[in-house]
Amino acid sequence: MKISEAIFVSGAVDLQGYPKDGRKEIAFIGRSNVGKSSLLNSLLGQKLARTSNTPGRTQQINFFLVNKQFYFVDLPGYGFAKLSKKERENLLVIVEKYLAQRSELVLSILLIDSRHLPTEFDLKMKSWLEEIGRPFLIVLTKSDKLSNNELSNQTRKIKLALGVQEVIPYSSITSLGRDSLWKAILAQISDGKA
Repeated sequence: MKISEAIFVSGAVDLQGYPKDGRKEIAFIGRSNVGKSSLLNSLLGQKLARTSNTPGRTQQINFFLVNKQFYFVDLPGYGFAKLSKKERENLLVIVEKYLAQRSELVLSILLIDSRHLPTEFDLKMKSWLEEIGRPFLIVLTKSDKLSNNELSNQTRKIKLALGVQEVIPYSSITSLGRDSLWKAILAQISDGKA
């Protein structure tokens, strides 16, 4: 996928701030320190999403317009330890409303750290996406941190824990999984036009 342009359009906490042009949207969700911003920047081939050493920095829904065709949507991470209980609850409401109600959303990409088994939050999010009937894809981040053997074993265990057949191991450093992920994204947003 050739990215000719990717721009930050808006950060929003409710429907009023969301883009209103009807373009399709791909949402990225995962734990606060799962490497979401790094993955987004890796997919886009540029530093657009802010990366931080402090998990939980994204506290709004960020929309990035890609090639003037569709949006990447960066959702606040869950399990944000540094936030108060009230702030965590508010962010969860923002995320859940977006995922449940946004008609432009065509695919949610659930990110899980390849080095660890899915957390309780990961399992709940996967179940919830199934309950509301949203198409989703599991991507295993930070896959370069494991040897090929470790990654193979970990992938098998994660699939088993989640009860899924398919996951995409991904590395923002080596680009492992980048082509596979783009292929899955494009299958959801276009009939070959992107």
